[in-house]
Amino acid sequence: MDLLLQVVRQPVDPDYAAVADRGGTSSRGHWRLALVTVVIGVLFAVAALQTSRSAPVQQSERRELISRVRTAETEQDDLRARATALSADITALRSAALSGDAGSRDLQRRVEQLDAATGNVAVTGPGVEVVVDDASTSGDERDQVLDLDLQILVNGLWQAGAEAVAVNGHRLSSLTAIRSAGDAITVDYRSLNRPYRVEAIGDRRTMPAAFAESAAGAWWHDLSQSRGMRFELTDSSELTLPADPGLTLRWARATS
Repeated sequence: MDLLLQVVRQPVDPDYAAVADRGGTSSRGHWRLALVTVVIGVLFAVAALQTSRSAPVQQSERRELISRVRTAETEQDDLRARATALSADITALRSAALSGDAGSRDLQRRVEQLDAATGNVAVTGPGVEVVVDDASTSGDERDQVLDLDLQILVNGLWQAGAEAVAVNGHRLSSLTAIRSAGDAITVDYRSLNRPYRVEAIGDRRTMPAAFAESAAGAWWHDLSQSRGMRFELTDSSELTLPADPGLTLRWARATS
C-alpha cells in the first residue's frame, strides 16, 4: 500500500525531475546570452556607422587646420623677412649719420660690434656646424632630443667661444627661448623640424676641442654612446647667420 501511495503522489522519479529542471534553466540562460549578444552587436554596428559618417568631417577639419597653420607660418616668414630688410635699412641710415669725424667712426665700429654680438644684424664667418637627431633604432621617448638637450648644446657652443649661433636657421639672442610645445621643440615659438642643425660662428680650430672638454660635450657624448642619438660636428670655412628679427630694443641707457 505504501508503494502504491508513493507512485500516486510522486509519479516522476526525483532524478528525472532534477535533470528536467536543469535543462529548463540552461535553455533560459542560452536565450539571455543570445539577447545580450544581439544588443552588443547592435551597439557596435551603431558606433561603426557613426564613426564612418564622422570620419570625412574630421579629415576635412584636420586638412583645414593644417592649411591654416601653414598659411600662418608663411605670413610669419614674410614678416620676418620684412623686419630683416627694415633692420638693414636702419643700419644703412645709421652708418650714414655716424660717418663723420673720428669720434663718430669709433662709435660706428662699436655699434657694429654690438650689433653682431646681440644678433641685430646678419653675420658671416668661419665656425662649426653640429647636427643632432633622435636615435633611429628605438621608439623610446628617452632616445629623443629634448629642448633641454638643445639648450645644453647651445650653451656649450657659447662656452667654447661661439660669437653667433643659429638653430635651423633661427638666430639666437639674449631674448631667444628654446622650449617644448607638445611633441615639438620651438625657437622663438617657431617649431623646428628634425634633424636639428646648430651653426656657430667662431674659431673653427679651437671650438671643437673646447666643446668636447666642456660639460655640454660630455652630455652629448653620453647621449650618442648610451642612447644612440645622432651627433655630428664639422668645421666650416664660411657660415652665414641671419639677424634675429624678433630682437627689439625696449630700454637703453647712455654710458659715460
